[in-house]
Amino acid sequence: MKILKVIHGYPPLFNAGSEVYSQTLCNELSKENEVHVFTREENPYFPEFHLRKDRIKEKLQVHYINIPRGKDGYRHEQLDKVFHQFIQEVNPEIAHIGHLNHLSTGIVDVLFENKIPIVYTLHDFWLMCPRGQFLQTNFGNSDYYQLCEGQEDRKCATNCYNAYFSGQKESLEKEIQNWTDWIHFRMKEIRGVCEKISLFISPSRYLKERFVKDFFIAEEKILLLDYGFQLERFKKYSNYKARTFSFGYIGTHIPAKGVNLLLDAFIQMEDTAVLKIWGRDNGQSTKALKEKVKLSKNKIEFLGEYNNETIAKSVFAEIDCLVVPSIWTENSPLVIHEAQQSKIPVITANVGGMKEFVADKVNGLLFKHRDIKSLREQMEFAVNNPFTMKDLGKKGYLYSDTGDIPSIEAHADEILLTYYGLVGNLK
Repeated sequence: MKILKVIHGYPPLFNAGSEVYSQTLCNELSKENEVHVFTREENPYFPEFHLRKDRIKEKLQVHYINIPRGKDGYRHEQLDKVFHQFIQEVNPEIAHIGHLNHLSTGIVDVLFENKIPIVYTLHDFWLMCPRGQFLQTNFGNSDYYQLCEGQEDRKCATNCYNAYFSGQKESLEKEIQNWTDWIHFRMKEIRGVCEKISLFISPSRYLKERFVKDFFIAEEKILLLDYGFQLERFKKYSNYKARTFSFGYIGTHIPAKGVNLLLDAFIQMEDTAVLKIWGRDNGQSTKALKEKVKLSKNKIEFLGEYNNETIAKSVFAEIDCLVVPSIWTENSPLVIHEAQQSKIPVITANVGGMKEFVADKVNGLLFKHRDIKSLREQMEFAVNNPFTMKDLGKKGYLYSDTGDIPSIEAHADEILLTYYGLVGNLK
């Protein structure tokens, strides 16, 4: 089968969860199928919408569209034209979209017009929320990064896009209305896009329920299917002996991930412990986080990026517990799955897909979302009960008798069956 994968970033240029999953899936599918990836790069020295091709292996090609300056637009006519020509040359049998942010919603129109079935994996709330996470920026207010209960055009304009306002009182109402209109048309466009999607895939029950309840996607149009993983990466590596209890954080150093909340909780701990933080240096954000280290009597280490291929040895063999402190309602974090496959217990928040994959005192611990005191208490419990934590880690993945997370081989088989079903129905 000739498969097109559309994703807003692809390793090694972008290494967040949806990008890593897309790479894993494409590698597996390309063993028996021809796979083309359409993704973005941000080269400031190339013109916008320049398309280049990189052959990864015989049956896997990655095509990079250059968008170095377009950050908030959701539809780009020039990109759509390039994509249309690209489709004529590649002629895929099916398209699987992972994300359209930083690309163009017109991609769906091009695929639909060419009668190519479209699968769309939901990784966050971007279709429902212009910013993707239902996390308000609240520019200029003290209550920044507050959770949003639902999308409303004017609320989005005033709470999330006021950073773009001129600051002139005389034009304030006009600017609010302009952004309200912009969001209105954006949401109208997205709803039209959703109607052209053949099938959505949700990796968590929580995310599926949100799209059914809040965005009115028909339940039968969303397939519940968790991510797949390369299980051979998680060969057992023994933890260090007789060491101080070690917590770990894996991920980007952005506010939505709640790293500052984790640091505040850790600094307040009375018990001796170590906190190891992995992830790419994010400039000023990482620098600000490192400033907190000076306040801690306990040891905090910033260890930079890690190689996902060796995550078991380089990360999980060095910690006793993983902490996932996100302040938005994540849907199905890859790092939780990866820790569970390595039999490492997880401490995470009691909301969204995080609590879906971690049950309190079953395979990890849950703390009250965005609550520093609650997180600190659970971390202190972990330090004082290391053998209990080790037993929790042994439970692994909740939805498997063996505790194993889904393999990419089995996952790809299900994905292929879905593809063939849609292609067959179209014919």
